[in-house]
Amino acid sequence: MRLLLINPNTTASMTEKIGTAARDVAADGTEIVARNPATGPASIQGVEDGEAALPGLFAEIDKAKDFDAIVIACFDDTGLYEARRRTGVPVIGIGEAAYHYAMLIAERFSVVTTLSVSIPVIQENIMRYGLSARCGKVRASNVPVLELERPGSTARETISDEIASALLHDGSDAIVLGCAGMADLAADLAARHHVPVIDGVAAAVKLAEGLVALKLGTSQSGPFARTLAA
Repeated sequence: MRLLLINPNTTASMTEKIGTAARDVAADGTEIVARNPATGPASIQGVEDGEAALPGLFAEIDKAKDFDAIVIACFDDTGLYEARRRTGVPVIGIGEAAYHYAMLIAERFSVVTTLSVSIPVIQENIMRYGLSARCGKVRASNVPVLELERPGSTARETISDEIASALLHDGSDAIVLGCAGMADLAADLAARHHVPVIDGVAAAVKLAEGLVALKLGTSQSGPFARTLAA
């Protein structure tokens, strides 16, 4: 099985981190290829960055060959529905995957993301997926995406503090990390707070593997694609 992970921004260090997180959970025999576009925003924070990332993202999808599934490794699920219309293999967004895993293990989940500009996009996605009743709150840690890549950053502690607030105030019993750049934090934060902390990169890899194994692929002309286009 070959899975392509596309980081829609141009920050290579984040792409490398995403690839490592994916390989850590991938099944034996699953090959992970992680790529990012050569042009576009360095990070995706809000609607404008998401729109600016689309040309590079779609170019990567259009040239992808011989992959069994594609993961869009941006928590905003940037370009997800259009991506599914451009290819005949399953395309999974890491936000979408994380929410579904959270619902399997918790009554309610909270999302801890980066900046507040990302909150409306995430809230709209959760509503579009029909999951609003299970989401306690979408919270901003006020950590810029690229701060997650800076050596010596205090981002981990800031995100941990926001998780503590979510558990105290939201009535949630699981946390979803709202950025692909947080992929390396999940295990540590779960141990600190004694609740499931879900990284969307890992969730998307396992979901993609399952879809491929069950032969539940997406066809450009199939009913799933037509539903997404509606």
